[in-house]
Amino acid sequence: MQHKILAWPRAVKRLVVVAMDVVLSLLATWLAFTLRLDNPNWPDEMQLRVYVLAPLLAIPVFVRLGLYRAIFRYTGQAALLTTAKAVAIYGVLLLGVLLWARWTNVPRSMGVLQPLIFLLLVGGSRALARFWLAGWGRTHAGRSRFLIYGAGLAGAQTAAALGMSGQHELVGFVDDDTAKIGRSINGVPVHASRDIAALVEREGITDILLALPSVTRERRNRIIESLRHLPLHIRTLPGMSDLTSGRVTVQDFRELDIEDLLGRDPVPPDAELLARDLSRMVVLVTGAGGSIGSELCRQILRQQPSRLLLLDHSEFALYSIHQELLAACAELGGAIELVPLLGSVNQEARLHEICRQYLPHTVYHAAAYKHVPLVESNPAEGIRNNVFGTLNMARAAQAAGVARFVLVSTDKAVRPTNVMGASKRMAELVLQALAAEAGQTCFSMVRFGNVLGSSGSVVPLFRRQLAAGGPLTVTHAEVTRYFMTIPEAAQLVLQAGAMAGGGEVFVLDMGEPVRILDLAHRMVELSGLTVRDHEHPQGDIEIAITGLRPGEKLYEELLIGDNPTPTGHPRIMKAHEDLLPWQELAGQLERLRIAADGADEQGIRRVLQACVHGYGAHTS
Repeated sequence: MQHKILAWPRAVKRLVVVAMDVVLSLLATWLAFTLRLDNPNWPDEMQLRVYVLAPLLAIPVFVRLGLYRAIFRYTGQAALLTTAKAVAIYGVLLLGVLLWARWTNVPRSMGVLQPLIFLLLVGGSRALARFWLAGWGRTHAGRSRFLIYGAGLAGAQTAAALGMSGQHELVGFVDDDTAKIGRSINGVPVHASRDIAALVEREGITDILLALPSVTRERRNRIIESLRHLPLHIRTLPGMSDLTSGRVTVQDFRELDIEDLLGRDPVPPDAELLARDLSRMVVLVTGAGGSIGSELCRQILRQQPSRLLLLDHSEFALYSIHQELLAACAELGGAIELVPLLGSVNQEARLHEICRQYLPHTVYHAAAYKHVPLVESNPAEGIRNNVFGTLNMARAAQAAGVARFVLVSTDKAVRPTNVMGASKRMAELVLQALAAEAGQTCFSMVRFGNVLGSSGSVVPLFRRQLAAGGPLTVTHAEVTRYFMTIPEAAQLVLQAGAMAGGGEVFVLDMGEPVRILDLAHRMVELSGLTVRDHEHPQGDIEIAITGLRPGEKLYEELLIGDNPTPTGHPRIMKAHEDLLPWQELAGQLERLRIAADGADEQGIRRVLQACVHGYGAHTS
């Protein structure tokens, strides 16, 4: 029945609601006369005028205040308040008419009593329609049974959103606050967190929502870890900064990201450091459409540069980030000029043209090929882009008098076993050698590990494999990696670059390394599923060991030396790296260029072995 009504044309549904309100106004008038006169009302001629007047006054007011534009099954507190406002206006009009007309046998108190009864009838009808159309009264079979972790404001809003959706059955709240335990919110009990396991078994709970938008990441991690062993699908709300509307809807619920387990509470950025080379400056970001480059652009935009230059060789990636930043500019209300620039770092003439025309103050060089197996299979292209692309950009920056040049580097540059890592270390050597020469441009490098969610990262790969039903592919049971969130990495890159005096290799504190096999297990369990293996043949998702890929290491390192120097930021250190003087490096670069142009893979590897510490040792 509900489906048939919902399929009616909107005009028909509005007419039905108007007709219902006319009937309710007549009913409210009859009840008001009956209660006031203490007898069932059989209206005389004067009293009939009130029966006619009530809908003639009420319906235009309701139309004017938009009551017939609301969708009943989605109405909530705001719609009920609007209804009360409309009835109040109607009541004032009705009372005014009755006081002015002074009809016989019509008590003046009807101007107060009738609107009160009318409000109860209209509000009740809206609530009943909402619950009925949302599916209340239907069987609970097939509906998810939820707990909400967090009995605060966000939890109460979450419960209201669930009630409106009609697709979920809320069994209870869970909270750690002893003052809330044993109480109820809108009739739903609040339980202690220690009782979750018993509730899951007794009540058949299938899902739990974390309505904890303001807790620290460390606290969230502990809560999630305590739930891992339970057969629950865990979802969460976004952080407080994302709940700008002040209301929670079912669409706000998101799958639990692995960031909730791997990420850390970020150290608040140093506002002075962030703004130093960005505020009111012309800034160029290469690789602006990539995962790191695009986040650098978002962070830079908040510092209000005068002009932000976006360079990328991918038309689609450049278009996407440009459109996103245009929208962000409109929200910020600043007069920031965004310049999308199509071009490759392999086109040296194009880079010189850009730098001459726009005269950037700061360059963040994030353009790179970073996928280890792909670069291993295409070493010449990896060298052209990562090594000579960096050299081209650096020379163009020097020629234009750029003040600061920051290279986004990687932990894979440390004792690399693959061409990608070796090419990034060669790029570092290029900048170190240029920094050692007297010049106006301050060159620096920032080295960090994997970022969660970047293109090529294992986390989005695991998400896709989970959605497809598995298996999750892990290259080796003991492979480990460092992880950091993209926003934190981008902020630290900007701050590290501002600290540079010339030639430094900065290293970001990535926390503890994570075993990828453990990561796979966590992602399966946090989806409410089980791992299928020899001990659990009935599990949901298999984890397959596929073997190390060409050039892949078991363990990543962040430093070559063992004595990093601390900086003024607790998450940024300074590495002490050997360098090659430009006179020596220039000859090796020429040999590397000849080898790359001739697709001479052995020649490429010989130069890399000669220049890059650890490359060619084939150790893991």
